[in-house]
Amino acid sequence: MTVHFIGAGPGDPELITVKGLKLIQRCPVILYAGSLVPIEILEEARSDADIIDTASMALDAIIERIQRAHDEGLDVARVHSGDPSIYGATGEQMRRLDALGIDFEIVPGVTSTSASSAALKRELTLSGVTQTVIMTRFAGKTPMPERENLDALARHGATLAIHLGITRIHKIVETLIPHYGEDAPVAVSYRVGWPDEQHLTGTLSTIVEQVRAAKITRTALILVGHVLAPREFNDSYLYDAQKAHIYRPKFKTASPRAVKREPQ
Repeated sequence: MTVHFIGAGPGDPELITVKGLKLIQRCPVILYAGSLVPIEILEEARSDADIIDTASMALDAIIERIQRAHDEGLDVARVHSGDPSIYGATGEQMRRLDALGIDFEIVPGVTSTSASSAALKRELTLSGVTQTVIMTRFAGKTPMPERENLDALARHGATLAIHLGITRIHKIVETLIPHYGEDAPVAVSYRVGWPDEQHLTGTLSTIVEQVRAAKITRTALILVGHVLAPREFNDSYLYDAQKAHIYRPKFKTASPRAVKREPQ
């Protein structure tokens, strides 16, 4: 018996890995975070699957249900939003499973950061602008280590992906302006991947008013950085004919390589 922690992506039922979908199709027990995972993700589950929404359950009750599945020899699909490694509340579950000797694996998923950058048609790392993305959150119920406060992180000037902070957008802006400037581009992605997805784009000087006008108070990601509206940036070396690498000799423009396929 194995518990499969599955990253279901940000909301779009098609943004789930093939492996994750196959496990949902196969597992007889499915525990999913109904507040963040759309039920459409589970449309291909077995007709006899026991499907439980864990949104109203505490940790003990979740582990108890997994323990029962373990005793019955039934695999569990534990379905989380986004990717389980980022603010997934999976660490405490895995710690309990380790203590109980219950086997588990993790199936990664598409993060809201990836989905937001795709929807905005922006690359978050641009040569000559920044090569770093910092994924963080704003201090709330969960405290932040002092070394990771937003002011300290902002000093790097990297692209910021700020989770769980939309209700404190005004404080975030106040913290970031000294480091990024009032004209720094900002995007707020609300429920990216869901039917009511919404994206606000502006600057640090305008975004607070935009968020308040749109009445966005939850389930939103804040992206900050000059990559969102770059004045200019450098081409990468990857396709530069003057830069050699193992697949392309220097000063030669290679013709496209045919991919050899084995006969079926």
